[in-house]
Amino acid sequence: MAVTRSAAKTAAARSAAKPVRDGVTLQMFLWQGTDKRGKKMKGEQQARSANMLRAELRRQGIQPTMVKAKPKPLFGSAGKAVTSKDIAVFSRQIATMMKSGVPIVLALEIIANGQKNPKMKKLVDDVRLDIEGGSSIYEAMSKHPVQFDELYRNLVRAGESSGSLETVLETIADYKENIETIKGKIKKAMFYPIAIIAVAILVCGILMVYVVPIFKEQFASFGADLPAFTALVFGISDFLVGWWWLILAVGLGAFFGFMYMYKRSTKLQYTMDRLLLKVPVIGNVLHNSSIARFARTLAVTFKAGVPLVEAMESVAGATGNRVYTNAVHEMRDDVAVGYPLNVAMKQANLFPHMVVQMTAIGEEAGALDTMLFKVAEFYEEEVNNSVDAITSLIEPFIMVIIGGMVGSIVIAMYLPIFKIALTVMG
Repeated sequence: MAVTRSAAKTAAARSAAKPVRDGVTLQMFLWQGTDKRGKKMKGEQQARSANMLRAELRRQGIQPTMVKAKPKPLFGSAGKAVTSKDIAVFSRQIATMMKSGVPIVLALEIIANGQKNPKMKKLVDDVRLDIEGGSSIYEAMSKHPVQFDELYRNLVRAGESSGSLETVLETIADYKENIETIKGKIKKAMFYPIAIIAVAILVCGILMVYVVPIFKEQFASFGADLPAFTALVFGISDFLVGWWWLILAVGLGAFFGFMYMYKRSTKLQYTMDRLLLKVPVIGNVLHNSSIARFARTLAVTFKAGVPLVEAMESVAGATGNRVYTNAVHEMRDDVAVGYPLNVAMKQANLFPHMVVQMTAIGEEAGALDTMLFKVAEFYEEEVNNSVDAITSLIEPFIMVIIGGMVGSIVIAMYLPIFKIALTVMG
């Protein structure tokens, strides 16, 4: 809500945050008005009707000059989908407010009113209304499993049961921010070269379709035999000009078909993740990232008081790689029948010796979460350094590829000119 005085803002926010009662649906209204000093104010809030909102504004000392229903978006629900980054920001906000002593309902109310994304605002409002209706925070968040995953909900439940919700929420905020940073680094390492090469292919395609045919027409008028390399480039150009629509259709069909199968086949996901782990340089970054995410997630859940076996069920989905997810599931089964965690990790044959040894020391010393946090910090730093190194090393490599692709076309176009020049001189 946008108002010009903090007192009016707080009052209007509390009015806007009233839950839906007795099956009555609240509607969002836009309003404008003046206060007792004649100062103009405006905002938006929910009410049962425009008349009830006018009465509410007058009780707050605001003389309304305009109250109208907020128009609905032209194409369905407004706003982009709620992302994991949105949840990370929300986690930090709620942790900070509760750490400062702000009650959970008021904290959620303030956060909801500050959201620019309507879908995120609705999510926070729904959680707040459920809590006001008597649900626990865990129960309220459990109604939104897509946004609040199993790990998130388990941590909240552990915090509520132990009476340390503020501390747990702060831990969750730190965790979500660290995970988002790691994910951003991985995306940078993988998509930067792909994007550059895609642009290079597009440029070459434009040259082959629009520029090369012009040279072909010019050379045809000379009536001389073309060099083999030039003839090859002209052949490729003719194919692209004649069948570009088929190439585009097959390419898009293959891409979307693969994405469709990938989302629905866990076996394909496992195969692709296993292959990515074997890619030189990139595979090492993915290994380190999965280890860092495993260590940090397990440390956070264990520190929050979640039993180890239950914690590992949540950790499995947080590793970001199907190979590690399956390995953690097997480790959970081993721990459930009495194996120490470090033995289960060793049997998985995915974790470096240092990680296994630090886990063993943590178990013996009763400081498993502390050791896992140290492992996470080490491997997160390794990921940061590796991504920076890859970025600096891959730039000249990409320039060579782009130069080779474009240069080959240029050379093919100039070879006939050189041949004709030599013939004339001879």
